[in-house]
Amino acid sequence: MNFSHKIKPFLLIIMCFTAFGVSAQKAAKFKVTLDAGHGGKDFGAVYNGHVEKNIALAVVLKVGKILEGMSSIEVNYTRKSDVFIELVERANIANRADANVFVSIHCNANANKEAYGTETHVMGMSKNASALAVAKRENEVIVMEKDYKETYKGFDPNSPESIFGTTLMVEENQDNSIALASKVQHRFTDDLKKKNRGVKQAPYMVLHKAYMPRVLIEMGFISNPKEGAELDSEEGQMEIAQSIANAIVSYKKDYFGSGENENEIKPSQRIPDSEKTPRQEDKPVQNTTVVAPVEKEENKPASNGEVVFKVQISASGKKLDLTPSNFKGLKNISVTTDNGTLYKYMYGETSSYDTAKENLAEAKAKGFESAYLVAFRDGKKITIQDALNKR
Repeated sequence: MNFSHKIKPFLLIIMCFTAFGVSAQKAAKFKVTLDAGHGGKDFGAVYNGHVEKNIALAVVLKVGKILEGMSSIEVNYTRKSDVFIELVERANIANRADANVFVSIHCNANANKEAYGTETHVMGMSKNASALAVAKRENEVIVMEKDYKETYKGFDPNSPESIFGTTLMVEENQDNSIALASKVQHRFTDDLKKKNRGVKQAPYMVLHKAYMPRVLIEMGFISNPKEGAELDSEEGQMEIAQSIANAIVSYKKDYFGSGENENEIKPSQRIPDSEKTPRQEDKPVQNTTVVAPVEKEENKPASNGEVVFKVQISASGKKLDLTPSNFKGLKNISVTTDNGTLYKYMYGETSSYDTAKENLAEAKAKGFESAYLVAFRDGKKITIQDALNKR
């Protein structure tokens, strides 16, 4: 019996479903949720006529417009107008959208009008007084929300540390959050020549409730007359928006691959802060320790029970041979993987924190600009803070 007339239609159906599946995979977009801090009755910081809620919204809309011009990226917003959105709802918007990243944009402020520069925060605990002060200010909006005591049961906005008394999800996205935050800071530093105040950890409620890699960007100090004016200018906002958009696209390329029409936008060149009129450093300075320079120790693995520091230089879905030629000449490369889906490549292995920092500087000099330190104890990853406390 000839079954060819029956088999051919069946094969056509299979081919159609296969083509549909391939098309669906190609159509999958990288989802970005943009959060303009504050809004409505919550003005945020206000100095010299500059209003944080307005600046944050203006920059978010500019970042969104840039990203929306890329066919491989889908953007959604927590707000696109001057409205009040509860902190938990901001995170929920990102969760419902199944976003790949959540980016919350703010302006910093300080009673010391000389303070300036940019910093980007990830979710975490910190003993740093300035980081806790920023988190406290950003979390205080909770008291404007209806039934906030019930919604945030167990959390005291005047004590950021109390967030850890609430249900806290296992931080599966910390590495990716730090990687994204590092890219933002490098863009601000390299493209706009802004003072880099670093990547910091702090207990933010808006980050706590979001279930994906997430960062909170402090674009600069609205309380600083010069920086506040830049933040409130069309040119300044566009430059910042371009840098943030470029950082997001760079992160996407590293972790999700490249898409079409993802051309980098080159911000205009700016005068480095080092060439501007000198300004006083942030005051007051507390717990500052001056360490005498020391010669670099050899990388030396730690013995059982000791802390090991490594430098994570990249993460990729592709498995690479651990040869120097694959890592810009760096030797002593190791790799870890989660179920073979994401490979994390690390440089160096030492029990010396000072040596680890020099390894980090060496990796960045080689071109791994988003590299950062990681710590392990008995083969298990721990936070840098815990590593330093347990030394």
